[in-house]
Amino acid sequence: MPENGIRYINRTDLLSYEEMLRLVKVFAEEGVSKVRITGGEPFVRKDVMPFLEQLTQVKGIEEVNLTTNGTHTLPHIAKLEEIGINSINLSLDSLNKQQFFEITRRDVFDKVHETLFALMESTINTKVNMVVMDGKNIEDIQSFLELTKFYNVSVRFIEEMPFNGTAGQGNQEFWPMHKILSFIEERFEIEKLEDGKNSTSKNYKIKDYKGSFGIIPAYTRSICGDCNRIRLTPKGSLRTCLYGEGVVNFRDMMRKGATDKELVEALKLAVAHKFKNGVEAEKHRDLQKPVSESMATIGG
Repeated sequence: MPENGIRYINRTDLLSYEEMLRLVKVFAEEGVSKVRITGGEPFVRKDVMPFLEQLTQVKGIEEVNLTTNGTHTLPHIAKLEEIGINSINLSLDSLNKQQFFEITRRDVFDKVHETLFALMESTINTKVNMVVMDGKNIEDIQSFLELTKFYNVSVRFIEEMPFNGTAGQGNQEFWPMHKILSFIEERFEIEKLEDGKNSTSKNYKIKDYKGSFGIIPAYTRSICGDCNRIRLTPKGSLRTCLYGEGVVNFRDMMRKGATDKELVEALKLAVAHKFKNGVEAEKHRDLQKPVSESMATIGG
């Protein structure tokens, strides 16, 4: 959580459930088959469960996935299993209660910890996302890996990105993928796993452990060439790259009466002009909109 907090926007500026469902249906007709609803915490929004159930029923959508910080997820896990949510990513940067508080500025560790184990014991594919931050949670790398000994869970270590809400706010030293991997190799005997097509992570497992782990080179961006993702922000702006800016605002188009055909044309045009990687996308940003924008405003 940024030290200076975040600015909340008016509810009317957000996409409504009806608008999101319409876009998903239009996108699905053009070949989009997977949808991820991101956090922070999706369950802070009223009536999100009926919306998720409707998403799973959209023709052409094969997977609906979630990213959550685990603060409000626990009561919904059984229903999420029932409606067929494919996977859940739990954002959790420390298994140490005090470190968790210092990173999140929220005293909710016990609730999130309970959610973690409930998810790992559920039938939903569970991944745990940890952003590696020097001076804050390096010692947690080993603790997270030990989770994979007994649980079929995937832990992903993410290179720290500049999306923390305050320009220049960072940690003592940047940990790139090779440094994270070296840290792990010094402590465990690991095996390389096959990386799936369009995978955002380089994947491994510890010998004889039940689960697996991955490293996401989110800052060095060595995975960009295989990226097939687009991101719709809460305010309806489409980003073809996390490091870029919104290239079209579907909320405004719909509220001005755009037809489905016009939405499709805008989508195709945006994807056709997608930058080849995150470095190029960042170069073309408006200098008045620094890349340090908080992930809380972008959407997970």
